Amino acid sequence: MSDRTTADVERVLVNSDLVVTVLDDDQLAGFARVLTDRTYVALVLDVIVDESRRGSGIGAALLDAVVNHPALAEVRSLELVCQPELVPFYQRWGFTDQVGRSRLMRRTADARLTG
Repeated sequence: MSDRTTADVERVLVNSDLVVTVLDDDQLAGFARVLTDRTYVALVLDVIVDESRRGSGIGAALLDAVVNHPALAEVRSLELVCQPELVPFYQRWGFTDQVGRSRLMRRTADARLTG
């Protein structure tokens, strides 16, 4: 995302519970990060692949690493939020958009400032 600064990304990565990366010639080609309590839920966030490397299997390698990570082996629910066009990609790992009565809700920084 163009509104993310290097400092923001560094803070995000440092404060995530699990970060999986793919390096290519010492360059970051992609990463995925997870927030988790390691028991009930793990939330996969920011599966990002460098635009010039998309379609090369890096995203699949990241997801394989996440879903098979030993730290997440006993987590009851592995969840993620994605754009509608990416649903078929994530379905390959058993993710579904059929989540019962759950709804995604969000409170933005703007709401905190005006509310």
